[in-house]
Parts: sequence; structure tokens; C-alpha cells
Amino acid sequence: MKRRAFIAGAAGTAAWSALARAQQSTLPTIGILHSAAAELILKGLFKGLTEAGHRQGETYTLEFRSAQGQPERLPALAADLVERKVTVIVAAGGNLPGLAVKKATTTIPIVFVSGGDPVAGGLVSNMARPGGNLTGVSTVGRDLDAKRLDLLHQLLPPGTVIGVLVNPTYADAALQLRDLPAAGDAVRRRVLTARAGTPDAIDAAIAQLVQDGAGALVVAQDPFLYSQRARLIAAAARHRLPAIYHRAEFAEEGGLISYGTSFHEGYRQAGLYVAKILAGARPGDLPVLQPTEFDLVINLKTARALGLEIPTTVLARADEVIE
Repeated sequence: MKRRAFIAGAAGTAAWSALARAQQSTLPTIGILHSAAAELILKGLFKGLTEAGHRQGETYTLEFRSAQGQPERLPALAADLVERKVTVIVAAGGNLPGLAVKKATTTIPIVFVSGGDPVAGGLVSNMARPGGNLTGVSTVGRDLDAKRLDLLHQLLPPGTVIGVLVNPTYADAALQLRDLPAAGDAVRRRVLTARAGTPDAIDAAIAQLVQDGAGALVVAQDPFLYSQRARLIAAAARHRLPAIYHRAEFAEEGGLISYGTSFHEGYRQAGLYVAKILAGARPGDLPVLQPTEFDLVINLKTARALGLEIPTTVLARADEVIE
């Protein structure tokens, strides 16, 4: 290639790159704030956006931030997204990310995804017409903790003590610590509680529960504890504890049983809401969505390793059985 032609080609490439950057800078930007790991929500969010005709890099760009299980970081991360003038913010992983963003802006639209109660938690005042710059998806996770304890109770021999693990930094931790022992009382099971808000605290907390007499485990719903599922599953196996969790991934990755809503579906719905907002919808006019279906997943391989027989009445209700 002649030098003149090469220079012309290089100049053309540079011009094209500059044009591409200029076009990208005009695209709307979706900011994502998650309390534990922002990448947890991307698959479902992308699905919803894709269904609505959006493609990353073509119709929108992304800025995502994760507090990595450290809730004290959320206000600064929320402020950073606001300073970057993102078009809409998706706040997920409990109520705290949504609350942090709500405090940081009253103008940028916010779509939250939370297992906490959005009304009691202060995110919105009305589910049907949230008003302001917020709407979202409530996965009603905390309300299912008592149901999970009851399901685990049905698998256990009489007299087995149930341990409960709660992240004390989770917004609904106080309610979990109140409701789960009450659920134990309802089925006449003794319940012990332990707290773990850091990775290193998990093993010590579960070991203490076992030392105090727990023979089974309920892991309360929480984004941080979900991010630590490999450690939790390993600890339950090490102590031979039948355990129940809030997301299917736990059972799919070796946990005994899970019961809860599909978070993937919740994030997909959030993606559809973001698409509506990008098209001009006002978040305050969009009702907070709630799930209508709940999945029970049982890992029979883990049950056999524990020497536990799953009652046919429970198996018959399972949405997925892992052999």
C-alpha cells in the first residue's frame, strides 16, 4: 500500500472512530446499582430490554456499580451515577439501593427490584400508583421466609432444631429475626438465630448454630448471602445440615431445597419497565409489579448425601427436581 493511501485510510478510520464515539455519547445511559454484585441482574435485564427492541451499544449504554455487600458504599455510588447524568437507574438487591438513589435524585427515573416491602421500606407510598420518579418490581421475598421454614420443617425428624442465618445489614433483618422464630413457634420447632454480614462471619455463624444444637438451616433472603452461596452450600454440606434457600441457583448448585420467586423474571420485568421509560413513560404512573408464581426446587442428590428422604407430598409440589 502506498504511504498516501495508508494515511488516507488511517484518517478515515480515525474519523469513523470519532463518529462512533459521538454517536455512542448521544445514546441513553442505563445506570445500575446493586448492593452485592451488579452483574447478577444483567441477564434478566438484557432479556427484557431485548424483547422491547433494545441492544446494548446500539440503543443504550451501561454504567453499573456494585456495593459488594457493603451497604455504607451505596450513597456514594448512587451519587456517582447521578453526577454522570444517566438516563434511568436500576436499583436492585433489597430496598437500600433504591433508597440511596431516591435520596440522590428526584428527577432521574428509578426502577427498583427488591425482595423487601417497598411501602414499609419507604421506597414508594402506593403500589398501584407510586408517583414521583420511582417504580419497580417487588419480589416479596421476606414474606416467604416463614414459608421456607415451614417447608424445611416438613422434611425434618421431630425435635430437630432449626438454625436461621440473617445478614444484620439487610434492610429487613430485624423483621426476619422477628418473623422466623415466630414461624418456628407456629410449627412447634425451636429456632436459633445467627448473624453474618461478611464472608468470614458465615462459617463462624453456622458453626455456632451447630454447636448450639441446630440440625437444619434456613438462610434468610438477602442479596449478600446470595452472593456467598458457594460458601453457604459448602458449610451446610460440611455440617450435614438440611438447608433451604430463597433462589433456585442454590439448589441448582448443590443446596438441598429452594423456594421463592424467579429473580431472573423480576429483572426481565425491570428491563421492560426501563424500555417504557426510555420511550417516554413516567415511572410514577407505572404500578409496582409483584410476582404471581413461586418455584420450589429440590436437589435429590443432596438429599441422598444427607440421608434425607423427601416426603412425596413435598416432591409432588416441586417445580423442578434435580436428580
